[in-house]
Amino acid sequence: MLDLVAKKIFLTRGKGVHQDQLTSFEYALRDAGIAGTNLVLISSIFPPGAKLISRTEGLKLIRPGSVQFVIYAKQQSNEPHRLMAASVGLAEPTDKTKYGYLSEYHSFGETEKEAGDYAEDIAAQMLASSLGIKFDINKSWDEKRKEWNISGEIYKTRNITQSAVGDPKERWTTVFAAAVLIL
Repeated sequence: MLDLVAKKIFLTRGKGVHQDQLTSFEYALRDAGIAGTNLVLISSIFPPGAKLISRTEGLKLIRPGSVQFVIYAKQQSNEPHRLMAASVGLAEPTDKTKYGYLSEYHSFGETEKEAGDYAEDIAAQMLASSLGIKFDINKSWDEKRKEWNISGEIYKTRNITQSAVGDPKERWTTVFAAAVLIL
């Protein structure tokens, strides 16, 4: 039986600018270090027991032409000076035998910090819900984070985010953020 549970995951991001929209995306993948792979977009589970490794270590483990399972977010625009962001949030459970969550988020008009915080919030909410942690969705982020920390069930949240301002010459600008799974 084929075991497709990732043992390692790394986070990466990139930005690309080009007259052509698809080439702009390719340049963002190059900047992220994963352009030479075949990306398969998957849903948002951080596998039990998986280890988060550095981008440098992760890039050494992939080969050109390989199939890479990824959770990614991208945003594109050819509107001059338009602020955009793409972010992947991560929420890890304290108990490493349980799965965590990754979230994809992309936006216009938000800073890197705003988009990253929101992506973390989404991942943490999904993890809290799966662990049965009660929280009030209408509470502020800080209030919810306090509830999650008190529960002791959520170990850590983080994000990888790329933001950019649209090219002033109306060329396509792409921002990209991803979690790459290593089997």
